[in-house]
This record gives sequence, structure tokens and C-alpha cells, in this order.
Amino acid sequence: MPIPIVNSIASWFLKKRIHQMELFMKYPHEVQNELLQHLISKAKQTEIGKKYEFSSIKSYRDFAERLPIQNYEEVEPLVERARLGEGNIFWPTPIKWFAKSSGTTNAKSKFIPVSPESLEDCHYAASKDLLCLYLNNNENSQLFTGKSLRLGGSKDLYRENGTAFGDLSAILIDNMPFWASYSSTPNNEISLMSDFEKKMQAVVNSTIKENVTSIAGVPSWMLVLLNNVMESTQKRSLMEVWPDLEVYFHGGVSFEPYQEQYKKIIPCPSFKYYEIYNASEGFFAVQDQNYSNELLLMLDYGIFYEFIPMDSYGSHEEKIVPLSEVEMGKNYAVVITTNAGLWRYKIGDTIRFTSLAPYRIKVTGRTRHHINVFGEELIIENAENALKKVSKLTDCEIVDYTAGPIFMEGNKKGAHEWIIEFKTPPEDLAHFQKSLDQTLQTLNSDYEAKRHNNTTLNLLQVHQAQRGLFYEWSKRHQKLGGQHKIPRLSNKRDYLEELLEINKSLK
Repeated sequence: MPIPIVNSIASWFLKKRIHQMELFMKYPHEVQNELLQHLISKAKQTEIGKKYEFSSIKSYRDFAERLPIQNYEEVEPLVERARLGEGNIFWPTPIKWFAKSSGTTNAKSKFIPVSPESLEDCHYAASKDLLCLYLNNNENSQLFTGKSLRLGGSKDLYRENGTAFGDLSAILIDNMPFWASYSSTPNNEISLMSDFEKKMQAVVNSTIKENVTSIAGVPSWMLVLLNNVMESTQKRSLMEVWPDLEVYFHGGVSFEPYQEQYKKIIPCPSFKYYEIYNASEGFFAVQDQNYSNELLLMLDYGIFYEFIPMDSYGSHEEKIVPLSEVEMGKNYAVVITTNAGLWRYKIGDTIRFTSLAPYRIKVTGRTRHHINVFGEELIIENAENALKKVSKLTDCEIVDYTAGPIFMEGNKKGAHEWIIEFKTPPEDLAHFQKSLDQTLQTLNSDYEAKRHNNTTLNLLQVHQAQRGLFYEWSKRHQKLGGQHKIPRLSNKRDYLEELLEINKSLK
């Protein structure tokens, strides 16, 4: 399709969609309440709909009083029945696809239902919106003169009982509309290769001759790919490989630890970074402004939102609030009701609102990925921000990290123990360690209180990992590529002990 025609179509769609976004930004609560009523009405004849008498639910209060909050373990029996081919359990439309997630909170695989509605009205709609917002903010963009380099998961799709399961990115690629496939590289055959290491070289070989104008993928794995591109082409920067490269669409993990490394391989002041917030359960938020780290919460993708303030999460006083009752600056766990039949489902993420008009957020971590053994409530956002500041201060670069507690024993006080893999290590690890501890105290008052005069916590400990440690850990756990994440913070020592053991074997 000629570029001028593509640009004309994009321009028409852009104007139409921007108007729709302005409506949900202006009337967020009305849009969300109308959406909730639509979901309830659509599912009233399902097994879940009859159980909770959806036909008599007239308001959000009825909905909240009648349906329980659930996690995956509680919905799993219904999901398993659906995977075996049974229909009309929690959603009326036949569900043929299930996004397999190895889970970042436990070792058990999760199979998240992906309905035709969630594919079209959520995941694919979000991809179009991302382009819309980017083009609206960058009128002189030449995005459509080239292709988007995508790096998806490395799992095959497995079919059984008339249903299919696999990595979410594999499902999206397998069902991709022609417009997305036409403008993407590599081809579907390479994108869906199951061997991540073979796939890496295949992606490099098939894309270095293309005119790539954008890249899309998880920062950690995309960095591995881009470094392979640099090595294969013997170029000093990616701009020498792809001169028209203009934007990186990223999500899945925090970009903070990787930001400086990307700036080094893409030394272009006008290059843009656009963040997204998605998961197997849905697509939730999109960066809607240039040079911003705030994400616009998308309110018309078939997802109804509720939130649990983290200061009451898991307690007897736990409170669940709708969008209309959230406050700025508070940390919330996200609860969703979706057009794939997840009802009041805890996705395990935590967010903080940075704006209420419109609703913009920052992802702060995972409900189970924090350290709160001693009442210090250290969250991923604290860790990422501290590492970014200390890396700049000590002139080092970080590849990956994990931290966990050192438990109190007798008269021995507790502490936090970190293992960090550096691309460029600090000259003085002891100075880095002390600086990290001090910076965490400035960012987290609870941690500062526990560290005051070594009252509860001693100075944190940092181990320098051998090069390739986290890649080796991921390989051993078959977690290379895709949405797989390195475990960052934990109240247990399991990840830490295993990484320390592997680190010894790499010496």
C-alpha cells in the first residue's frame, strides 16, 4: 500500500479516535459506569451471571456488594472448564484463546481467557491508539515510511479441545490484522520461533536490511536483541543501522534501569520513548504525551476498574474503591472486570495516580514484589528510582538485580541483601552500597525509620553478579524473551539464594 494512502487512512482514523478519547477523559465516571452495565448485561445468562443474579444488578453498589474480589487461584477451576471447551461459564462469547503466563507471583502457570472482544476492543484497539497518540503528538513523523521491529514471546501455540494457549504475544501475532502484519518485521514465522537464542539471530538477520522506523518490546529482552544488532553490523549506534528510527514503544517492566543504556546505543536527542501498560489480562494505559512518564488510563477498552489502597491491602480493613474515589499519590492494587469474563479480578499490579483530570498513572510494582519483612514497605518504584540515581552518581550501568531480606537471628538485626549485575561496574562497590542505602532512605520514610541508628535494619549488602547471571537464570527457568520478568523484590530469600548459588558456578 503506497505511503500517502496509509497516511491518509491514519489521519482520518486519528481524528476520529482522538475525539473519542477526549470524551472518556471529559466524562470518565459516566463511561466507566456505562461500561460496567454493558458487561453485566452481556454476561447475565452465563453461569456466573445467574449465580450472582446479574439481571437485578442496577448500580455499582449492587455489583460491589454481590461479587467477591478474586485472584487467579479462585477463578482457575472455571478457566480449566473453559479450556476443555465448555462455554458460557463466565462470558457468553466462545473463548478459544488462553494467554499462558508462567506467573511472576508463583511458579504455577496461569491461563488467562482472551475473548474475541478483548482481542479486538482492547489489545488491537490499544495498538491503534498508541499510533494515534504518537502521530497526534508528532505531526512530522515518518513512521509509515518503514516498519516496526517487534520482539514477542518465544512460545509456540498449543492447541487442544478446540481451544489454544500460548504466550500472549504469540496469540496476538497469530490473529494479527493485515495492517499490523504489513507494517511489522520480522515475519510471523520468525516471530513465533520457540528457541529464543536461535530466534535472536534470525531476527537480526531479517531486520538489519529493513528500514526500521520504530521498535516495540520489553526493555530487557529488546536490549539483548539491539546489542546483537550492533555486534553483527559492527556499527557504533543503531542510527547507523536504521537512520529513520524515531520511537521505541516499551512495556512489561520498568524502563528506569535500562534508560541510560538505550541512550548510549541510540544517541539521538529527538528519539522518542513511549511507554505502555499491558498484561495478559488486558491493555490498561498508554503514554499520551512526548517526554512523559505518566500513562493515560484507557477507559473504553471493555475494562472496568476498581482499586484497593495498599495501606489496607490484605487486612481486615481492606477497602475497594471505584475510579471516582481514588486519590492522588496513593499506592493502589488494581482490580479489573473485563470483556473476557474476569470479574473483580486482582491482577497483582500496583499503581499511583499522578493526575485525576484526566486519569493518569504510574506503575509502581507488584502486590507481592516488595520487601516488608520489617515494616519498611520497600516497593519496586523506590528500588528503580534509587538505582537510577546511584548509577548516575557512581558512573555505572546496571543490567539486572534482585533483592531480599536478611532475617533477624537472635541479637542479629535484619538487613536487605542485593545481587546486581553491572554492564559497567562502579569503581568502589562499598561506596555504591552506602549510596544506595542512603538514597533509599531519602525515597522511603519507612525504610529510613528502620535504618535510623540501625534500630531494626543494618546497612544493606550488595553482591556484584558475574556477567550473564540473570540471562543464565532465565534460561534455566525457560523464561527467555517475551513478557518474562526478572523477580526484583521479595519477602522471601528463594530467588536470592538461587541466584547467589548460580553466581558461584559462573566464577
